[in-house]
Amino acid sequence: MHTNITAQITEHCRVMELIRDQLTDRIAAAIDMLCQAISDGHKVMIMGNGGSAADAQHFAAEIVSRFKLERKAWPAMALTTDTSILTAIGNDYGFDAVFKRQIEAFANPGDVVIGISTSGQSPNVLVALSKSRELGCRTIGLLGRDGGHIKEFVDIEITVPVNDTPRVQEGHITIIHIMCDLLEQRLSSQ
Repeated sequence: MHTNITAQITEHCRVMELIRDQLTDRIAAAIDMLCQAISDGHKVMIMGNGGSAADAQHFAAEIVSRFKLERKAWPAMALTTDTSILTAIGNDYGFDAVFKRQIEAFANPGDVVIGISTSGQSPNVLVALSKSRELGCRTIGLLGRDGGHIKEFVDIEITVPVNDTPRVQEGHITIIHIMCDLLEQRLSSQ
């Protein structure tokens, strides 16, 4: 058992090294985009399915409440949290539209829309990102594997380049924490 635990920790560390070595510039670009949007009075909308839905909620909470520093609240929302909206849209329009309809309702030009998908293939995330771009929003993809089809629908692609979903999720939460920390440091110093 100890060997299996050690192997999993070693693999986690390898993924963190990949993120450090391959994704730093993309993470920095995403932080710049978020800083500019929030400074200009725009909001952040985040979405994903399953574990990525939980990550979307976590990300939005860190932006609205705080990460580490006492500061004013910034506008962010997870499109994964209102069960009445999700079930109404799912029932009336199909599951692929659950995020797209919310984008149509809430998005304004200049807002940032973040799609989280460990496979890079989630149809409901893809169509919502496509609609976001049509509406003049900036888009970020937190993706896994090879980025899938979603990478074609985002301005900034941050793909954790591994096939193991739990390792991708660990990468995503680390990236989210880095983004929240540096976003807070930059905006709080202005």
